[in-house]
Amino acid sequence: MRFWIGNGINKNKQMVEHLQHYGVISSMKVAEVMETIDRALFVPDGASAYVDSPMAIGYNATISAPHMHATCLQLLEQNLQPGMHALDVGSGTGYLTACFAIMVGPQGRAVGVEHIPELVASSIKNIEKSTAAPLLKEGSLSVHAGDGRQGWPECAPYDAIHVGAAAPEIPQALLDQLKPGGRMVIPVGNMFQDLKVVDKNMDGSISIRSETSVRYVPLTSRDAQLRGY
Repeated sequence: MRFWIGNGINKNKQMVEHLQHYGVISSMKVAEVMETIDRALFVPDGASAYVDSPMAIGYNATISAPHMHATCLQLLEQNLQPGMHALDVGSGTGYLTACFAIMVGPQGRAVGVEHIPELVASSIKNIEKSTAAPLLKEGSLSVHAGDGRQGWPECAPYDAIHVGAAAPEIPQALLDQLKPGGRMVIPVGNMFQDLKVVDKNMDGSISIRSETSVRYVPLTSRDAQLRGY
């Protein structure tokens, strides 16, 4: 699904306005954050930053299409309030992690985990050029090299967890690190995938619903990813 082809779109704000026009973004807060974090800083040099499609970023990884980022931000909005803790698994170029950091603010915590060290290093450089740079400097935003399937226990529990690759099933470590009242958005499946919305209820029980059909790269080991799965 693609909401527009990008020749006419050369500005981040226009991209966001298109997503609003097509009904993908209904939240003012999500629109504001996506306008604040310029997607062009997070795509490979020379790429058409504002086209509504995923893009290869090297290492058999991708950055999601703008409409998927918008969808995930909207699904997690209530769990990205100032002061909350958010985890971005498979943080890639750092785009969504930066958006989370802006939403949870300096009193909150936004953590990216990415198993390709080169992407971790380049994502930090990307964030340093963005409006999220002060949060990186102050330490409320951080990106780490690690196996995201294990989460990042140090800053757990999390109000919001986003997983940017498709898991055959929901990793137990991520369920364990979700706070009661917290929400995780994760693509689940192999060939056919659903974007699952996983809510941990206050009594610790889990509710899961399917939001939409999606196509993501697999959530796998670093070796399998570099081999091309």
